[in-house]
Amino acid sequence: MQSDDAPARLAAVTDRIARAESLAGRPAGSTTLIAVSKMHEADAIRPLIAAGQRIFGENRVQEAAAKWPRLREETPGIALHLVGQLQSNKADDAVALFDAIHSVDRSSLVTALAKEMDKAGRRPACFLQVNIGDEPQKGGCDVASLAALLAEARTAELPVAGLMCVPPQEVEPAPYFALLAKLARDHGLDALSMGMSADFETAVTLGATHVRVGTALFGERA
Repeated sequence: MQSDDAPARLAAVTDRIARAESLAGRPAGSTTLIAVSKMHEADAIRPLIAAGQRIFGENRVQEAAAKWPRLREETPGIALHLVGQLQSNKADDAVALFDAIHSVDRSSLVTALAKEMDKAGRRPACFLQVNIGDEPQKGGCDVASLAALLAEARTAELPVAGLMCVPPQEVEPAPYFALLAKLARDHGLDALSMGMSADFETAVTLGATHVRVGTALFGERA
């Protein structure tokens, strides 16, 4: 995709989100669009920033650290979300760099993040990732372990905003999104990070507060 297509791509995605919100009877603007810029260079990101996008997502701490400090200097007010898996030994860098972490999925990571947040005096919002399809190759705690992990996170005073999931590929995602929404309600959590380029409209109709969209905004990665 050409960089000068960025305004049109962004407008198309935001329009689709708005229609899904309207269809579900949700307030306009109740869904946060995270533009997932993983594996895209700064020159591919700048056109979306110029088009008005201010919230971006990255999968890896090291990649984000290489490109975002400069981009944030150029354009103040950008929020950065970590949407990929996080190793406990990278917790200090993640706390320093990101405004939200969507992949908290185990006790050791809760402990590491709490320690680094106390040390840094900075508390990024956290989402607990649920392995909603019980897939061994994916991160996330299993549904049966969610209550215990949430209790640990609250005891450690992590700022838990809500839940995150990635449903199985090539199946209807709606039941998985609905299950995550129920789990959030059951545990008194408001935020739901769910839905990507292929299914974000379905996620919005089922209550997503954050959608993580890459391909529809940037095109296919090389």
